[in-house]
Amino acid sequence: MADVEVKVRRLKNAQFEAINRDGNTAIIDGPPSLGGQGKGVRPMEMILMGLAGCSSLDLLLILGKQRQEPEDIEVTVKGTRVDAVPAVYSEIHMHFEVSGNVDPQKLQKATDLSVEKYCSVAKMLEPTVTITHSSAVKKES
Repeated sequence: MADVEVKVRRLKNAQFEAINRDGNTAIIDGPPSLGGQGKGVRPMEMILMGLAGCSSLDLLLILGKQRQEPEDIEVTVKGTRVDAVPAVYSEIHMHFEVSGNVDPQKLQKATDLSVEKYCSVAKMLEPTVTITHSSAVKKES
């Protein structure tokens, strides 16, 4: 597998721009105590975003193989950090809400496979973080 490379450069104060090889960007902003202005994502939030994105891509693939037809996928991720330095995550809970023609049991199996077996970000965090998950099929209103 190819190496992954990103570059991060300071824009101003505690605000940085992260750039991948394709030129896609994300803005990272630090805490107000360092000059952060709330105009970007904090680094520890990016970890949760990466986890949600990785598992969502796996979920799409698995549901497709199960012949399910998800319309929308929304993942809410909550992380609990330790009260120490470094303030790493000790627990993360992910809740998947999927709409469309999806069987709830197949959704549960797909989320289990994604989070517990296939998601690279979850596997990387797993040795030091307890990751739990739940799922629900969102009813059309």
